[in-house]
Amino acid sequence: MSSPIDIDTLPYFNPNIDRRVAIITGGNSGIGFYTVLHLYLHGYIVYIASRSKSRCLKSIKELEYRASQMRLLDNGRSQHQHHQGANGTSTGGEENERSFGEVHYLEMDLSNLQSIVTAVETFKLKERYLHLLINNAGAMALPYSKTIDDFEIQLQTNFISPFLLTLKLLPILERTSDAFPQIEPRPRVIYLSSSGHQFAIRYFNLKTSLDYRPNFVLTWIRYGVAKTAGIHFMKMLALRNPKVLCVSVHPGLVMNTNVFAYWTNLPIVGIIFWCFFQIFAWLFGVTSEQGANEVIRSSLNPYLSVEENNGKYFGLNGKELQPSKVADNMDYAARTWIWTVHELSKRGFITPGA
Repeated sequence: MSSPIDIDTLPYFNPNIDRRVAIITGGNSGIGFYTVLHLYLHGYIVYIASRSKSRCLKSIKELEYRASQMRLLDNGRSQHQHHQGANGTSTGGEENERSFGEVHYLEMDLSNLQSIVTAVETFKLKERYLHLLINNAGAMALPYSKTIDDFEIQLQTNFISPFLLTLKLLPILERTSDAFPQIEPRPRVIYLSSSGHQFAIRYFNLKTSLDYRPNFVLTWIRYGVAKTAGIHFMKMLALRNPKVLCVSVHPGLVMNTNVFAYWTNLPIVGIIFWCFFQIFAWLFGVTSEQGANEVIRSSLNPYLSVEENNGKYFGLNGKELQPSKVADNMDYAARTWIWTVHELSKRGFITPGA
């Protein structure tokens, strides 16, 4: 893509006529919040998968308020254009007729695999079709710990849980593709990646715990391994399931202090880290809303196709990027798939189509 696609030019849908359904993990804050806002404005029925119902419902109220304020602003501009227009016709009528979608809470905890299975069953009772799955939620730079499922916390949150969630929802995505073969954009899975996947060591091995000192360094490598595995997953899924478009998206360096809360709260080190964070954010960072724009471009762009774009990695302005050699290695990707299916099977979780 030579130039960035304007978000407003992407397809809008009337949910009463053309019901489009999306699930996004971690959609109550940061990039996720603005992604949900844009999907809501474009007429999508959005399910926010999150642990905290109270925070999610508060977020839903805020985005509904923002959407209504944006509509009032657009109406004001349209009326002004109508009165100022030389031919006396309004240029904003189409925008005024656009319908908002809906936003719902879906209880899910990515640090608990059984919670994911339960959430999928709950969703299946509510919806027959699914057009868009955005694996947005993640964890970064956390000290070493294990989840209830005995996976390292960053590996499970950034990769294992999205893997299980996606494969559990894949039959619904494929059913949607079969039921509406002419719809655009095609059903798709978006995985939020990061330039941090470059931290993955050259010898990629998911079996290594990396529970060593200094933790300040090893935590970034663990993060890189998890994000690299996520890119592997999208490449393998694209290869195995051609009915659904699967892409990885790097939304830019979104410098959100909540992500780095553990480090900024440490004594002495936290002050140094906070200063470094502020400088780095000023030089290279993008806002959460700017990051969300990249996610929306890949989510709604009707010109992306399974034939030309499946398994690819996109960055700023929708530009196709080349991931690291480790992330781009299909031999590693196949090993990642096999290892993950095996580990989930050991814990009693069946992955359809795997």
